[in-house]
Amino acid sequence: MAMSEAPILPRDQSLGDVTDQLARIPLHFPTRRRWLIALSLSMLLLTLFAVSVVVLFTRGVGIWGINIPVNWAFAIHNYVWWLGIGHAGTLISALLLLMGREWRNSLNRFAETMTLFAVVCAGIYPVLHLGRPWYLYWMFPYPATMGVWPQFRSPLEWDIWAVLTYLTVSVVFWYVGLIPDLGAARDRARRRGWQVFFGVLSLGWRGSAVHWLRWQQAYRLLAALAVPLVVSVHSEVSLLFAAGTIPGWHSTIFPAYFVLGAAFSGFAVVAMIAIVIRSLFSLKNLVTDDHLDILGKVLLATGLMTAYGYVFEFFDAFYSGEAHEIQTVHDRIAGAYAWIYWGAIVFNFVFLQLLWWQWARRSPLVLFLVSTSVAIGMWLERYMILVTSLYRDFLVSSWGSYTPTFWDWSIYIGTFGLFMVPFLLIIRLFPVIAISETKEVLHEEQAEASHG
Repeated sequence: MAMSEAPILPRDQSLGDVTDQLARIPLHFPTRRRWLIALSLSMLLLTLFAVSVVVLFTRGVGIWGINIPVNWAFAIHNYVWWLGIGHAGTLISALLLLMGREWRNSLNRFAETMTLFAVVCAGIYPVLHLGRPWYLYWMFPYPATMGVWPQFRSPLEWDIWAVLTYLTVSVVFWYVGLIPDLGAARDRARRRGWQVFFGVLSLGWRGSAVHWLRWQQAYRLLAALAVPLVVSVHSEVSLLFAAGTIPGWHSTIFPAYFVLGAAFSGFAVVAMIAIVIRSLFSLKNLVTDDHLDILGKVLLATGLMTAYGYVFEFFDAFYSGEAHEIQTVHDRIAGAYAWIYWGAIVFNFVFLQLLWWQWARRSPLVLFLVSTSVAIGMWLERYMILVTSLYRDFLVSSWGSYTPTFWDWSIYIGTFGLFMVPFLLIIRLFPVIAISETKEVLHEEQAEASHG
């Protein structure tokens, strides 16, 4: 192991048992009925999303509640929220891999999968917000005969490149990490269809020393690429706000504030998925109470860092002496949308304090409820940043209010189907936990125990 740590996996299980337990999930799917129920519900949400998008493309963005001055609302708000959720997968997989934190190995596979589809849900929003999404290709520097190039100073252009780059690296990183497990599943498959499926995807993996060497080099190289992308993507998103002069947005703390908030919400969703998957597939021997304990600590730490951002917002506004900045703070606390602000405080930080106690961190039910609270709280926080800054601008003549319409809500709720359907298919077809990496940790722990 990279450093002396308390064992996190029970040592009384063999390496072969771990392979069999994880490989049999796609080969002999044990929870077919519950999976089908979840897939059916997700398909309904996906249908809602598809119908809403068709209506949007037919009638235009006027079906949303956006107006002047609140011309950014649900679309950008949910874009930031989904993108933040996706960041935890990369942090767990890439950053902790480079740091040698072996506890990640029981969590990284589904966290990476979560990242892929959360980024897809995020990336769809700027496209919908274009108004004329069929001209999306104008964002790319294609060889147009008129010699027209994209406006690279436009924040919309930044979004396109940031999201596409992040999604591409995340897909490649996820797939490269999966290759040894595809080889293991291929070797245990008895049906011809599974053998061909895993055989093709495993790219001829034989597990030789050269294969392992090349795989580790490629995996770590991609991890080194992915880590700065996490910071750069959400910093870029925050700059969309901070580069403007709107009160409540024009702050130098925004990049750090957004990145920490993204990690906060993302780890909350990872904890929720970990608890569901370990219960669904009876994986308590691999996703142990110690894993939940660590997730709880990380959630508490990122939550406290995010709370610092809330405090700094006050300091920033009053220290600047700007009347409009101070007025925005007053509006957030006691204005028309104060319930959003105080909702974010309660859901993000009040219930979070339970995680100071170990019994709460190791309790799946408590950790799941706290994580759900954080996911809701961070959604409210993104709403608060958008709307409470826009609805009262510098001029009284431009003051207005914002109320989301049915189509705002239907597209947002529908994106859960866009997230869940491919996620459920992935956990049906592939090992849900990294087999090779989990066995490596178990082997090292057993070797360490045998040597005293």
